[in-house]
Amino acid sequence: MKPILVFQTDFTYKEGAVSSMYGVVKTVDRELEIMDGTHELPQYDTWSASYRLYQSLQFWPEGTIYVSVVDPGVGTKRRACVAKTVDGYYIVTPDNGSLTHVKRFIGIEAVREIDESVNRLRGKGTEGVAIFHGRDLFGYTAARLASGIIDFEGVGPEYPVEEIVEHEILEPVIEKGKVQGIFEINDPNFGNLWTNIPLKAFEEAGFSYGQNVQVTVRHNGEVKFDKNVLFHKSFGYAEKGAPMVYNNELMKIALAVSQGSFCEEYGLNYGPEWTVEFGQ
Repeated sequence: MKPILVFQTDFTYKEGAVSSMYGVVKTVDRELEIMDGTHELPQYDTWSASYRLYQSLQFWPEGTIYVSVVDPGVGTKRRACVAKTVDGYYIVTPDNGSLTHVKRFIGIEAVREIDESVNRLRGKGTEGVAIFHGRDLFGYTAARLASGIIDFEGVGPEYPVEEIVEHEILEPVIEKGKVQGIFEINDPNFGNLWTNIPLKAFEEAGFSYGQNVQVTVRHNGEVKFDKNVLFHKSFGYAEKGAPMVYNNELMKIALAVSQGSFCEEYGLNYGPEWTVEFGQ
């Protein structure tokens, strides 16, 4: 059985970019199965691309080939690569920080730079195009790999995993009765904010479900939210419109408003400048 191809990009569906990529895949091999991750990643945001890979990759069958294209440096000397994870997944992507979370939390066994002299789309009159590697390089290489035309070694020359470009990942500070972290990403549909604090660490600090938690959010040091909030296992335990602390789908602590948007209600966002402190 041939591997599934999963695509995530910041292209949206507003024009023909996604359709063109999928057309290239089907031109290589009509039997290949293509699935969407998301095409609504924030534009140029390689941190979000990295996090969404980490969020979803492990739930696909082993051997799945993930194509991740958020590429503000397209056409420059930044590396185009295929990474192989320690548990047998492949990620076709620009090496621009998009592999950060997978490398840190899953593990990358090897990475190879795509050899454009072999693994670039030809014969469509696009040889001079430098701005659409999603179609001409990443989609095409992924299709060749999935179809068996090339193996991993056929992607191009290997380079050290240590050279993969990474964003800085901040660690939470855990003390008895107090935990400090950051909001590392949001849930854009529901307006929740996800921290970098694992549930296990939160519990080890002395917090438990049903407990009132003092939550202080700062932006560049300035307090933006300071309330006593209940820690719930799930949204249905909180009153509609009430803020809550909960354990998210990745076993990390998060903040939400029951049947509302925490981000919109309190004017908060994510990033290393957005810190959060939980106390008893």
